[in-house]
Amino acid sequence: MAKSYGKSYGTVSAEQKLGMSGLDFVQGLASGDLPLNTIARTLDYDVTEAEHGRVVVTLLPTDAHLNPAGTVHGGLTATLLDSCMGLAVQSTLDAGTSQTTLEFKISLLRPITPDTGPIRAEGHVLNCGRRVGTAEGRVTDAKGRLLAHGTTTCLIFPA
Repeated sequence: MAKSYGKSYGTVSAEQKLGMSGLDFVQGLASGDLPLNTIARTLDYDVTEAEHGRVVVTLLPTDAHLNPAGTVHGGLTATLLDSCMGLAVQSTLDAGTSQTTLEFKISLLRPITPDTGPIRAEGHVLNCGRRVGTAEGRVTDAKGRLLAHGTTTCLIFPA
């Protein structure tokens, strides 16, 4: 989990991304053929699975992710959900089209700590039109317990 061995970090050039479908782009992130974004390096998460309308992001919580109360910061959970849901929408788009988050809502259900062990955020597209896409996401632990969930609305636009 996390520690994306063999993966690089950075951005994909606009020219390269223009010629790729959203699914090719997201699968390239998961396979390591394309660089993960730099926030993935900062937070130590990985894009591990990608298919049309579905993306999984994984992380092993550590002491580096804690808030002053001693649990994983809610912003980390929000980032995992924003990433998996937005990339799930991206995976449905044609070449030359991109997306960005317009709004998202999350609910944090259980505390996450380093003792929680590996967690996964899985995003699924609910609907994707010409201008707006919606998705839902779930963060679970290795036992399948629901830790957090959310929804997003993404703006779809020409890249």
